[in-house]
Amino acid sequence: MYFSHLHVHSHYSLLDGLVRPEELLNQAKKFGCDALALTDHGVMHGAIEFYTKAKEMGIKPIIGCELYVAPNSLYDKMPKIDTRFYHLTALVKNQTGYKNLLKLVSIGELEGFYYKPRVDKETIKKYKAGIIFLSGCTRGEIPQAVLANDLKKASALSEEYRKIFGSENFYLELQDHPELPDQEKINKALLQISQELNIPIVVTSDIHYLKLEDKKAQDVLLVIQTGTEIENE
Repeated sequence: MYFSHLHVHSHYSLLDGLVRPEELLNQAKKFGCDALALTDHGVMHGAIEFYTKAKEMGIKPIIGCELYVAPNSLYDKMPKIDTRFYHLTALVKNQTGYKNLLKLVSIGELEGFYYKPRVDKETIKKYKAGIIFLSGCTRGEIPQAVLANDLKKASALSEEYRKIFGSENFYLELQDHPELPDQEKINKALLQISQELNIPIVVTSDIHYLKLEDKKAQDVLLVIQTGTEIENE
């Protein structure tokens, strides 16, 4: 099978994902996928479990993380400014990339944590080797510029990311989520930017559940734990 899911969350994405890595791999095997990524929010807690099970099942494991990127420095912690952060999908290419992604995640937890484990662009520049980056979901910096109707800024950010990561290591990320009204607008803009700047694209699905029943169960869990319904990230 030529399609592999590259944006996938397990129950290690706390209060967001619901599925165990083994269940994700079983579903991938059922669908005939020969590779699968794991990109939990801000952590790599499931990496070893996922890698070991995938190898046992004959599926190529792609280790990754959906990083939280601080809008300024990771050391800035101002209310209502630094509580807003961007999502960035990171996928390991090799052993160097694995070590660097571990470093990024550790820095996010130990130095940049402010509501979420955050890194910043300067830190990513330092530890970018061996990692492929995707522009992220609707919460990515480039999609957020699109939603703010600032296509010029979205194009400039796309060029900035390409310069940081290298043309072979950065892709604009398209997703198909009809339930999200903003997604179509983002996809159209990213396709335009891709054509204008010659930046490659990749199609992903922002997976958090195996089936609709899982999402309903997670929504109930969130209400019980928080006392109110909160927006999934």
